[in-house]
Amino acid sequence: MQNLKTSTAVADAGGQTATGLAPSADELSAEQRAAVVFGIQAGRIAPPLLIIAGAGSGKTKTLAARVAHLIASGADPQRILLMSFSRRAASELERRAGQMLQEAMGMTREARPPELPWSGTFHSVGARLLREYAQRIGLDPGFTVQDRSDAADLLGLVRHELGLSETKNRFPTKETCLAIYSRAVNSQDSLARVLTRAFPWCAAWEDDLKSLFRRYVQTKQAQHVLDYDDLLLYWAEMVADPALGAEIGARFTHVLVDEYQDTNRLQAAILAALKPRGDGLTVVGDDAQSIYSFRAAEIRNILEFPRLFDPPATCITLERNYRSSAAILAASNAVISQARERFAKTLWSERKSGFKPELVLVRDEADQARWVAKEVLAQREVGLLLRNQAVLFRSGAHSAMLELELARRNIPFVKYGGLKFLEAAHVKDLLSILRWAENPRNRQAGFRTLQLVPGIGPATAARILDALSHAEGALAASQGFEALEALEALEALEAPHVAPHDWQALVTTFSALRRAARSWPGELELARQWYDPHLERLYEDARARRQDLEQLLQIAATYATRERFLTELTLDPPSAASGEAGVPARDEDYL
Repeated sequence: MQNLKTSTAVADAGGQTATGLAPSADELSAEQRAAVVFGIQAGRIAPPLLIIAGAGSGKTKTLAARVAHLIASGADPQRILLMSFSRRAASELERRAGQMLQEAMGMTREARPPELPWSGTFHSVGARLLREYAQRIGLDPGFTVQDRSDAADLLGLVRHELGLSETKNRFPTKETCLAIYSRAVNSQDSLARVLTRAFPWCAAWEDDLKSLFRRYVQTKQAQHVLDYDDLLLYWAEMVADPALGAEIGARFTHVLVDEYQDTNRLQAAILAALKPRGDGLTVVGDDAQSIYSFRAAEIRNILEFPRLFDPPATCITLERNYRSSAAILAASNAVISQARERFAKTLWSERKSGFKPELVLVRDEADQARWVAKEVLAQREVGLLLRNQAVLFRSGAHSAMLELELARRNIPFVKYGGLKFLEAAHVKDLLSILRWAENPRNRQAGFRTLQLVPGIGPATAARILDALSHAEGALAASQGFEALEALEALEALEAPHVAPHDWQALVTTFSALRRAARSWPGELELARQWYDPHLERLYEDARARRQDLEQLLQIAATYATRERFLTELTLDPPSAASGEAGVPARDEDYL
């Protein structure tokens, strides 16, 4: 391939001259261009690079341009590993890199640029690699991935089985237990230190928590399910093996990581195992934007990155901000300068503004709500429409007082956020039968699915699952194989005391899904047809909820298989369910 063209050539740190890029009509700045072309030379793998990208400094454009420049310089897209904080961010990087390639190489818009098959989040890439190498590391290739809600439910079930929900003193909730477990796994710290540093009120339960987590791991293994943390933990353990680590690392000539300031110790260990010398490794981030320490993100990962290699990694800093005014950046720089350890940078912008940010002190939450409402109305009186104003909250739960004040003053508003898509009951209902068919050992999925049938409650559902497990084991032992054992066990099971039609509909649907009688995404449509009468029966607002299921069908069409759909959807779900953000029907303007 020819190199991408621009009017400016820049000498990179290695001394050679490389061709820069011109993404769309926008020229790259000198700093961006230096980051794009650094170390890229025919027949040579680039040394490790750290790009410190200040807020609004064109980080996505720069990283996408580097990917495009790698491909244009001859890099195989199949051997580029691109990881970002979310799947949407990774998709955007891939889209922009492809667009740059199209323009630079004179391709028509109809021509498809090279795809990046290894583009995604740490968790999604980990899930794919674990499935590929499952048999070599003693993992069932048919494992399913639990979301946070399901993981908490399973932990709660184990908690109950161990009698920890019946103690005289207050034992941590299932959500707190999961948070403790997750932090211990991702920080690679001992349970004792995690409790002391982050959960001191739970320190007295250390021994019980150890027993709980041990049983939780055993239960997951028995059901062939992994949670979010397992995807990183198993991946890290897999590449820690010298032979496997070298084999997997050799699959990728170039590894690029976005939002590196938000990585945890497990993720840093994975990168170190993949690229121990740093060859072909580029990480992008900003130490001043590290905000996820409560998720075990480790700021030292980015602060110490240059010193991991010999010679040290090169650091290129992007300081020009394209998004904010000088007044905002002056305040930001003042805050950033207080950090004890940091990469030196001063954000600057050519955007001018006559307004400065205000810091308003109020007596209490009610006074805060009154001030915001009054300010909104004052801005409206000088011509600023309500829909051109916004109120931001750290958490949706913080808006209650303001909502009351807005209603009192007759100010219409729309609140965005709230219930996550996969936490909506109707979405979890539909996905449960797919997950159960994908992995019949997933007891939670079967438990939820069975209770959708009229007349089947928790006790009956548990008895059915126990009977299935027993019958399945006996069937596998007698026949010596496990291809359809769960299906045959369900079909042979005596129907519970429920409406025959409802039970037979479930068995028929499960049978079709288990046998893959329809191609994907037809399987989801089959499950939706089975679920539709239950949706009408269970929810008064079935019509609104059905929109979410239609959205689910549209999402499903973008995946090649049921397994990829269930895994990716769990790792990066849509942000909110329908009905969480609606526009008032009779108001011409709204906040």
